[in-house]
Amino acid sequence: MRKPKKLINDPMNVAKEQFEGMLAAMSGKLEGLPGITAAIRTDYPSNKVAILTGGGSGHEPLFAGYVGKGLADAAALGDIFAAPPPNVILQTTEAVNNDKGVIYIYGNYAGDNMNFDIAAELADDDDIKTHTIRVWDDVASAPIEKIQERRGTAGDLYVLKIAGAASEKYDDFDKIVEVTERARDYTRSMGVALSAGSVPQTNTFNFELPDDELEIGMGLHGEPGVSREKMQSADAVVEKLVEQLCLDLPYQANDEVCLLVNNLGASTYMELLIATRQAHKLLAEKGIKIHDTLVGNYCTSQEMSGYSLTLLKLDDELKELYDLPCESLALRK
Repeated sequence: MRKPKKLINDPMNVAKEQFEGMLAAMSGKLEGLPGITAAIRTDYPSNKVAILTGGGSGHEPLFAGYVGKGLADAAALGDIFAAPPPNVILQTTEAVNNDKGVIYIYGNYAGDNMNFDIAAELADDDDIKTHTIRVWDDVASAPIEKIQERRGTAGDLYVLKIAGAASEKYDDFDKIVEVTERARDYTRSMGVALSAGSVPQTNTFNFELPDDELEIGMGLHGEPGVSREKMQSADAVVEKLVEQLCLDLPYQANDEVCLLVNNLGASTYMELLIATRQAHKLLAEKGIKIHDTLVGNYCTSQEMSGYSLTLLKLDDELKELYDLPCESLALRK
């Protein structure tokens, strides 16, 4: 059986070591919290509502890669594909708490939901105000009438961008929550997988996919998609993804959107740019205007091959917030 090949050290230390590398790459702009895998901005203002994100490692640059000015203020991290423990979330909450409240933003997965909820209850016991925003952008993971059961994927990026900008611009906690939840509800994603990612600790791939097949809607951890099909052209695959995205919100003529073409880990820039070309063409045919396009590694799953498309529908306020400056390891505007 084929085994993954990775240039790592002790497989049990990969989450810690990649985190230390991220801190080093940020040249003092991020600070690790003592004894836990969590990071906070070193330039964190003391007069704003805090944005705290987090989740399992293995999806880099998500989540700590989006900690910085105009984005998240801190991130609490778990092991590979595992939710951060409640104590890590609570300690990170306490580190960013300045009595203006803390907004949790993370992908909608059972382990994350449970642990962030426990941390929120413990924070409440300490008189720290929190509010939870679960990102559920993955169209393939549940029907629209069960949207709250959908998974969070690359759409986390857009939600964090709006939340971070809103928390820099506005002082009102409820206003920041409202505009961030609107961005979440205007965000949709769908992906295609060509091959599996792996878990370093087990040195095994997390699903099997024949060489002549692809899976539409595959989840970040190998969760089943909506269909397994024979290999086909990039244009045909992107057309399926765009159609599903546009039907789901729905996106309509004269809408303005941001487009994210996200590498799941092992695809080449050539493939991403071919997908970008077709996505632009199809959206233009629908009369949908693209305000901004991001192409690259934003939410990955180790060496999974494939990509996802994400659309954020803009209104005037969301467009203004999206265009505000930000600076982190993985996103700068």
